[in-house]
Amino acid sequence: MRTIALMWMALSLPLLASKTEPTKDEIAGIIEKFAAKESEFSKARELYTYRQTIRIQEFEGSGQARGRFDLVSDIIFSPEGKRTERVVRAPAPTLVLVSLSPEDEQDLRSVQPFVLTTKDLPKYQVDYLGKEKLDEIDCYVFSVKPKKLEPGQRYFQGQVWVDDLDLQIVKSYGRATGLLKKGNDQQFPKFETWREQIDGKFWFPVLTKADDTLMFETGAVGLKMQVKYEDYKQFRSTTTITFGDAVETPPPANTPPAPKPPKP
Repeated sequence: MRTIALMWMALSLPLLASKTEPTKDEIAGIIEKFAAKESEFSKARELYTYRQTIRIQEFEGSGQARGRFDLVSDIIFSPEGKRTERVVRAPAPTLVLVSLSPEDEQDLRSVQPFVLTTKDLPKYQVDYLGKEKLDEIDCYVFSVKPKKLEPGQRYFQGQVWVDDLDLQIVKSYGRATGLLKKGNDQQFPKFETWREQIDGKFWFPVLTKADDTLMFETGAVGLKMQVKYEDYKQFRSTTTITFGDAVETPPPANTPPAPKPPKP
């Protein structure tokens, strides 16, 4: 299994130079292929159960800790095979400086574990930035931003790291964005999401972290957030679902060792 060590990396660091940079046409092909692989992954993830643990902490501008929000839930299937969420633990939230909006909830579900599928690709401007090595994994790095903001939609804006062998996103860094109603003082933190290869094929989100200062009209609020996705298990049923022909990528001759992520 190949994994990424969970380390905090600044976007200001220069990308590693590549001796053989892809051409413009090759870059377009890479984007098309990794979007297709992301589409396969998006469908496959719908067949997995997992536990999601959310923790949000707020801090005054002075750094004094205030309230928090915790939620542990299992994404499972009912006996009828319907995907559902079962709350395991949900203590009363004590947040006083911020509150979770519908946009925040939508970001937790779909933007922070960002997946760029073939269907969603036309919504984004994707630009190649270069190649970079994450631990022992060679990656293509792309800048991603929405071409147009549509009412009621949430988008990712930032950078993604794509494994140059599996052609799947293994890390993303950025923030959620979208149209807001006038006079709505909402701010959204920068976050970083790491993935890990599950069952030897697809890269699944395993951790999202944010440590940001949000500038509201009433003043600065520090925000720390951690979302863990763990205990992935494929749901078994008597129904066979086909996602199309899988693209098998042969392992390189010298497969790099899988680094162990530190504890969050």
